[in-house]
Amino acid sequence: QVQLVESGGGLVQAGGSLRLSCAASGRTFSTSAMGWFRQALGKEREFVAAISRSGGTTDYADSVKGRFTISRDNAKNMVALQMNSLKPEDTAVYYCAARNFAIASGDPSHYAYWGQGTQVTVSS
Repeated sequence: QVQLVESGGGLVQAGGSLRLSCAASGRTFSTSAMGWFRQALGKEREFVAAISRSGGTTDYADSVKGRFTISRDNAKNMVALQMNSLKPEDTAVYYCAARNFAIASGDPSHYAYWGQGTQVTVSS
């Protein structure tokens, strides 16, 4: 079992930055690949970024490549998403997720555990 709590969302102007954090509890965090997903109002949940168990492999949606960076600290049971050059289309609820495998994945159905989400709003 893994419990996830996101923080760091808020309101920011276009071009600004935010750093999302996800605190995980449970014995299996260090064996879990982690992902960030987002869901805008009226849209389906979509993949943002993922990181392998070791942190050695990362993957990003094309829409955020070069702007977002995912990282993890297994000693602190934390995963973060640094978001730079934010755009209004990045506005969404952002969710942290964990899966029971070491390999990162962009498929939300591969993730067993989800946080409650944190709102990110980017104004133009």
